[in-house]
Amino acid sequence: MTATRTETLSLTDGRELRLTVAEPENAVRGGLVVLHEARGVTDTVRGLVGSLAAEGWLAVAPHLYDEVSGDEAPAMVSGLSGEDVLADTDVAFVWLGQRGVSQDRMGVMGFDLGGSVAMVVAGSRTVGAAVTVGGGGILQPLAEGLPSLVEVAEELTCPWLGLYGDDDAEIPFDDVEKLRDAAAAAPVATDVVRFARTSHRFDTTPEVSAEAWQRALNWFDSHLR
Repeated sequence: MTATRTETLSLTDGRELRLTVAEPENAVRGGLVVLHEARGVTDTVRGLVGSLAAEGWLAVAPHLYDEVSGDEAPAMVSGLSGEDVLADTDVAFVWLGQRGVSQDRMGVMGFDLGGSVAMVVAGSRTVGAAVTVGGGGILQPLAEGLPSLVEVAEELTCPWLGLYGDDDAEIPFDDVEKLRDAAAAAPVATDVVRFARTSHRFDTTPEVSAEAWQRALNWFDSHLR
């Protein structure tokens, strides 16, 4: 795993945005925006950013909000707006572009909350590919300022892969199947993979995590060229 660092950018609207980033030691294959879980940029997220860099990807995770405890997370999630999320991810994409990554070699990936947000980004921005690992809001939005994922599905502008665990009590498998059907109508390649055991984090069951991780890497390998 490659070491990460955190940068603070001053934006034109007067805000500051923190980015946790990791750079490959050798040639850069492309760039990935990593969207964090409901608790923020945790050690797990930093580990994911570093692991992607070790695979050759320039990885950057915008801090949509500060790291919070599990009890505080629902309030932070409910306060999200699509406009703010897209503004922050746009900054991350610009950051990648300034380092020589072309738009067709940029992707977006997230898990838990970030998985849902990654699909929102994939329906609103032109990038090379997207991967969602778990995350709710499929039929009902996670926040008033965000769309449901079935609304987003037909508007996808890039190849999208969804990875879900059947035993995630917060995401009924019927909802996942409805999302699969909705995404199938998109004008781009889509795929939804369900696992018999939880796979909405890459640090859970080793066998399932390894398969989910490899599927995500293969998706980016196939579509970011």
